[in-house]
Amino acid sequence: MQEHLSILLVVIPLVAAPIAAMLPRGRMPWMVTLMVTFICAILAGMQLWTVVHDGTISYELGGWAPPWGIEYRIDAVNAMVALIVAGIAALTLPYALLSVEKEIPERQIPLFYSAFLLCFTGLLGITQTGDIFNVFVFLEISSLSSYALISLGRKRQALTSAYQYLIMGTLGATFFLIGVGLIYSQTGTLNMMDLAERLPEVSGLKTVHTGFAFIMIGVALKLALFPLHLWLPNAYTYAPTVITIFLAATATKVALYVMLRILFTIFPDGFVSATPTGDLFILSGMAGILSASIYAIYQMDIKRLLAYSSVAQIGYMAMGIGFASAMGVTATIIHLFNHALMKGALFMAVGAIIYRIGVCRLDNIQGLGRQMPWTFGAIVISGLSLIGVPGTAGFVSKWYLVLAALEQEAWIAVAIILIGSLLAVVYMGKLIEALYFKPATETNLAVKEAPMLLLIPTGALVLANIYFGLDTELTVGVAERATQALGVAAK
Repeated sequence: MQEHLSILLVVIPLVAAPIAAMLPRGRMPWMVTLMVTFICAILAGMQLWTVVHDGTISYELGGWAPPWGIEYRIDAVNAMVALIVAGIAALTLPYALLSVEKEIPERQIPLFYSAFLLCFTGLLGITQTGDIFNVFVFLEISSLSSYALISLGRKRQALTSAYQYLIMGTLGATFFLIGVGLIYSQTGTLNMMDLAERLPEVSGLKTVHTGFAFIMIGVALKLALFPLHLWLPNAYTYAPTVITIFLAATATKVALYVMLRILFTIFPDGFVSATPTGDLFILSGMAGILSASIYAIYQMDIKRLLAYSSVAQIGYMAMGIGFASAMGVTATIIHLFNHALMKGALFMAVGAIIYRIGVCRLDNIQGLGRQMPWTFGAIVISGLSLIGVPGTAGFVSKWYLVLAALEQEAWIAVAIILIGSLLAVVYMGKLIEALYFKPATETNLAVKEAPMLLLIPTGALVLANIYFGLDTELTVGVAERATQALGVAAK
């Protein structure tokens, strides 16, 4: 089975999706989805272990050798991202049982899990494939299912949010496809490794530069890179809680992986530094950190507050890419992993509040910290990780990002990282103040702690935030291997 790991990660959830849709109402669709996500998490762990110990995996689909046939090519970069996607899905599914039953009408639950599996398939497929057109195919599978999942939110605004995401996502996919077409017209290949060999010969052509620009804009839309982030706050705010958790922890991480792969594997060494691309990433990242953090401070809806926080965190990762150095890319990959942990834990804790009181506005949660101590503790620890307090995973990410900035004497970037952390203190402080330091209303005094099915997955991510803040051997080690696999040279 080991030699078929990469294809199994895509085929298993793809086959399970229609099965989940045909199952009767009740808990059977959830059980099937739970089993699939756990199997995929185990397979993704085995795949990462294989890559770290045995090197890159190349899987030829249909027996056709690349570049003529489609190749699944796995190195430390996509193996790590695949593990994030599968691991977060496996933790989200136990949480989903009660949350979905409360938020989704019973008749729609089988279709919900079917769409979830399709989204899961698309995200895993993007991480596995070594064919750039295949990236587009899987991107559309994950996007189309995401639109449907977001539209299932309890409020009518969910439909508007899904439609807005559909428009922005379609524009992004169109830009990406046009860019791929322009690159193909000059190289005659879609295989990523073959493109990497052929592009240096034609990298000076205007068609290639235009194709590169189209691809970057398309992926930036999917990544919600500032200022192309406008779909994200509404999507995260009005989507069902489980979908907010899953997309916040995985979808933007997969888009970031695509960005890294295109910039540092497909295009020739030095292409980023020879164009304004790096500076644009740094400027976009800094603007995103400041503006999104300030927007977060003024939000009353907690999910929207955390959504703007996600835009700011994407800004940190964009800055790491912009440095175009081994240290910068390592910092980006570390933060890609750590942000999935911290934002997954935060949205799970907020979901526990929604499960108990039905809303998540700051003026409705006063005093709930005393009534829901475990949930409150999860928010505090994950919030500290988001800020970057030493001893948490978030600190490790920001430390490496500061080192990358200092390496290039980018003093303004260092200042922005520190200011962004201080702004995070403000908006997380508002949340903690409302939960614990304001008097509880009579209604909130009767609220009980969230069920264990919600607390256990949340606690697992909280503990991961602490563990990976203290023991960095795995995250930093894999991130450094991933940077080497991308071919990023030290500066």
